[in-house]
Amino acid sequence: MPPPPARPGIAGLSFRYQVVAALALAVVAVGACFHLAMVFLHVAPANTVSKQHGALVDDWVYPEFEQNWKLFAPNPLQQNIAVQARAELRTPDGELRQTRWYDLSAQDGAAIDGNLLPSHTQQNELRRAWDVYVGTHDAQDRPTGLRGTLSEQYLRRILVLRLARLDVGGGKDVMERVQVRSRSTTIEPPKWSDEKVNQKPLYRQVAWWTVTSHDAPLDSGTRVRVLAPTAGGAR
Repeated sequence: MPPPPARPGIAGLSFRYQVVAALALAVVAVGACFHLAMVFLHVAPANTVSKQHGALVDDWVYPEFEQNWKLFAPNPLQQNIAVQARAELRTPDGELRQTRWYDLSAQDGAAIDGNLLPSHTQQNELRRAWDVYVGTHDAQDRPTGLRGTLSEQYLRRILVLRLARLDVGGGKDVMERVQVRSRSTTIEPPKWSDEKVNQKPLYRQVAWWTVTSHDAPLDSGTRVRVLAPTAGGAR
């Protein structure tokens, strides 16, 4: 007598593994539902639930999952904003040298160009990090709240990792400080429009940030070393 055909999917597992698989699926389903609920409360108009649990929603959404509507009215984005960074390095001889400005936004754009399935990181990580930083700091680059401090740490970590991947230190120099700026140019109106805009780029440059080991906690194998934390903080 031929053996009975194997049952497909979870039904083909032993009872013990069926229980494990069912629990795993339940955890994934609950996590997905929780994430969708947090994002919904973030983008939905203010209501009783979002007001009561606003801190929980913000802690879950920011900075990785923030949503915005700048592609749509009434506030469409009308500028091209490029985020650029440079580093200050200490050579083995003890000398300090500054790198040139690296256009990190242009590198992201080049990675997306022609890519049918670009990653979320390439499209939004740097852009949203800078956008959140600007929105949580005043004209003197002072944080306006806890989100401002977190956004600064998040942006600085991105800069350190991006510059490390570019091997700006050449494998021997120590990265001591990083600096970031934005270059904003107004989008040129269509040819049929009579609107006149100023095409001169505008820069917003932030003061140098001291790099500590907290800015690259998962840094392993990189050729750019990071200084240990100092008692004076990260600025």
